[in-house]
Amino acid sequence: MDKEIIQIENQEPVICIKDLKKSFGSLNVLNGVDFEIKKGENIAVLGRSGTGKSVLIKIISGLLKPDSGLVKVLGQEVDKLNEKELQTLRLKIGFSFQNSALYDSMSVRENLKFPLVRNRRELNDKEVNDAIESVLNDVGLPQTINQMPSELSGGQKKRIGIARTLILKPEIMLYDEPTSGLDPITCIELNNLILKVQQEYKTSSIIITHDLTCAKNTSDKVAVLVQGKFLKVGSFEEVFSSDDENIRTFYNYNFTENTKSNEK
Repeated sequence: MDKEIIQIENQEPVICIKDLKKSFGSLNVLNGVDFEIKKGENIAVLGRSGTGKSVLIKIISGLLKPDSGLVKVLGQEVDKLNEKELQTLRLKIGFSFQNSALYDSMSVRENLKFPLVRNRRELNDKEVNDAIESVLNDVGLPQTINQMPSELSGGQKKRIGIARTLILKPEIMLYDEPTSGLDPITCIELNNLILKVQQEYKTSSIIITHDLTCAKNTSDKVAVLVQGKFLKVGSFEEVFSSDDENIRTFYNYNFTENTKSNEK
């Protein structure tokens, strides 16, 4: 699927972060992060392990509290919400976990049904089944509906994990290493699915990834997190035209070292 340019009608950011700081003891993880995402944008967040990428999305979803700074999601300051307000906000945020987080004891149908009946109790059985079948078609896996997670490939598990999130029709998607551990062909399929979700569900997304091919093909912007701050934010070409050694090292590892390894 070719990446389409999405017309952003509402220029108000759906996520706005200013001077965000977070430490754990003497370890400064986020040290003055400024960041915003407008409606319909996909932004890939890049950085080495331990640079605070996962901490960032946990703060956005209210799973962690910031030490200081502004974190506004869909117009609400996250750290000022009570538990009920936070739960309501989280229903508008979809998580695609690195390990898919499927329930092993449930079939695909049951995995998709669980969040729907828990959060949309007004739906009747037909509406629930229609929603399950529809979202499975959207991720290209209608044939898996009665399978168990143990019968699925890694790429299929990732797709079903995304489907389970999409069934609640979130406004924001948070992808945690969506292509990690997948073969190149399956990575392409996942990248195409992320674009399809953006275009058909009108989501705004943060894509946490080490995979620059994923970042290039799925994002409108990329942001490089170094020493607790975004070193550079812009289009893929703008960011990686930089002569900054931190950025060039990251680029060379993905496109030079990995290429050499694949040639061996």
